[in-house]
Amino acid sequence: MSNSKNTKPEKIIRSLLYKNGYRFRIHKKELPGKPDIVINKHKTIINVHGCYWHYHGCAHSNVPKTKTQYWIERLELNKKRDFINKSKLIKLGWKVIDVWECTLKRKNINKTFNTLERLIIA
Repeated sequence: MSNSKNTKPEKIIRSLLYKNGYRFRIHKKELPGKPDIVINKHKTIINVHGCYWHYHGCAHSNVPKTKTQYWIERLELNKKRDFINKSKLIKLGWKVIDVWECTLKRKNINKTFNTLERLIIA
């Protein structure tokens, strides 16, 4: 299980949110899964997922060629944990948005943020 906090993709999203007037908390221990970004005002959680560790299925989420079965099982467990945490958050009344690392490439960043902002205020 990946416990990385303050990853580059997280920092990108936090910077964009802050520059656009959003105030938030990070990694709230009281909530299931210690979400990456919590915007209380909009009752919104943003999880910034690395494509590899969260087994996205894009070009950045290839399974290693050695110990393939081990890695598939490990990555599937991460996906299952993500699903369980997201379900718990939704039951608690939170809107949960997943942002994937692959959408944060320089050419996509504005489109990704515009979509994210529409989802936050929806």
